[in-house]
Amino acid sequence: MDWDDAYANAPYIPSAEAYPPRWAAEAAAFRARARGQTGQSYGPHPRQGFDLFLPEAEPSGLVVFVHGGYWMKFDRSLWSHLAAGAVARGWAVAMPSYRLAPEVAIPDITADIRAAVEAIASRVPGGPLVLAGHSAGGHLVARMLCGDTAPGASADRIARVVPISPVSDLRPLLSTQMAGPLHLDAATAAAESPALMTPRADVPVHVWVGGDERPVFVDQARWLAEAWPGAALTVDEGRHHFDVIEGLTRPDSPLTGALLDGL
Repeated sequence: MDWDDAYANAPYIPSAEAYPPRWAAEAAAFRARARGQTGQSYGPHPRQGFDLFLPEAEPSGLVVFVHGGYWMKFDRSLWSHLAAGAVARGWAVAMPSYRLAPEVAIPDITADIRAAVEAIASRVPGGPLVLAGHSAGGHLVARMLCGDTAPGASADRIARVVPISPVSDLRPLLSTQMAGPLHLDAATAAAESPALMTPRADVPVHVWVGGDERPVFVDQARWLAEAWPGAALTVDEGRHHFDVIEGLTRPDSPLTGALLDGL
């Protein structure tokens, strides 16, 4: 099996090259009209920062969304518009950036998200905390439910985790060219795989994946849902890896509901 091809999304998405500039434009437009603070720091590295978007009234709670990019690319500036759905429902939404491989390894990135969640939660101290992330970000938010990376005092506020198209078992990536820049070896891949870990039992998890995604991403989502007792799994038919997140822009979408309904 060609594992590099199996984990390649863009070659199988029509007009894939149009998505990043569109994301950037939509994100910039949202920031231009949104309430909140951008460019907030949670650490000394230039990438250890976050943007916080606020509703008109006192927030009902806090959503932290972690972006993807195989731990090697992108930053928070492309995804601001994904806060729109939750903000419209009265929630604060924060989006952190993090250090990228190959400058650092995946355990360092996991530590960045832990630090980001702690810092962001202190800025919005009231209400429940929901963690959501896409692709590599789905991996990172799932890791926050594993005992070795629980984000300090704010861990008790986590009310739901929604990994979207997550990479839950990193071991297949050892057979890809990404293994080198990600500094992956067998031990690290196993130690950073949520599907191989026991999560906190008291936090609901809803795994979400597009029905038109590459088969390995549907597998990765299923592996996590099957490994974690009680986790829900939604296969969003007709959605691929790049548009599966678009529901977050709308307050009434099923995906935004998966984050917030009942909280």
